[in-house]
Amino acid sequence: MKRLLIVDDQQGIRLLLNEVLKKEGYTTYLAANGVEALKFANEQEIDCVLLDMKIPGMDGIEILRRLKEKWPKLPVFMMTAYGELDVVQEALKLGAIRYFTKPFDIFEVRDEVNKTLQV
Repeated sequence: MKRLLIVDDQQGIRLLLNEVLKKEGYTTYLAANGVEALKFANEQEIDCVLLDMKIPGMDGIEILRRLKEKWPKLPVFMMTAYGELDVVQEALKLGAIRYFTKPFDIFEVRDEVNKTLQV
């Protein structure tokens, strides 16, 4: 069973993604901040990450950088409510495979995760 890490400071986003992706058969881990996200990544074998860009404390770019240093092949999708092209481009340069702008189409996110993990 594939394991997903969902990182977002908004509880509603975490719960929505969790509900939809669990129905797809994934095991999900939910983190509200960078410290929690990195703890899960170190303790669990994660197959994919959905990561918000704007998180208080350690932002999504820093979390992405740390994940990619340790697991360079780990697929990471970025999520942002902001259309900040420079931040999006930095995330893609660091190895994010795609980004979704909030509010996103939950079925598009589901389909992209399924396609990436070939479920």
